[in-house]
Amino acid sequence: MIQLSRSEVDTFEAGAALAKTLAGGSIVLLSGFLGAGKTVFVKGVAAALGVTEEVLSPTFQLAREYKTLKGLTLCHIDAYRLKNTAEAIEAGLYEAIGASDTVSCVEWHENIAELFFGRKVTSVTIRSISETEREIVVKS
Repeated sequence: MIQLSRSEVDTFEAGAALAKTLAGGSIVLLSGFLGAGKTVFVKGVAAALGVTEEVLSPTFQLAREYKTLKGLTLCHIDAYRLKNTAEAIEAGLYEAIGASDTVSCVEWHENIAELFFGRKVTSVTIRSISETEREIVVKS
């Protein structure tokens, strides 16, 4: 699926649309430059899953967890500061990713790519088309 985003609202709504296809154990890998809208996309996922608290970027915490009204946990991970997969495992991220009661959304997954080998993932790439437009590509 390819969607054009002209605003944060469009990016949020694209995340909400994807959330309708997610269940426990789902892994969403997000790619895009700094400021592309990855966290805004996750906010849309969270809202559609029934997260009622404010969703914040996990950059300095590595991960934030939110309970959903659907009985799931949304685990929002930002691997930007991680140097390799070993650091992710040491931080305890491996257990959360793909857990049957968890939807995992991972920004900067390229830094910990080995954690996703052999797993079913949905990839989301947000690309800049112009100063005000982004292309959101979702592949399952």
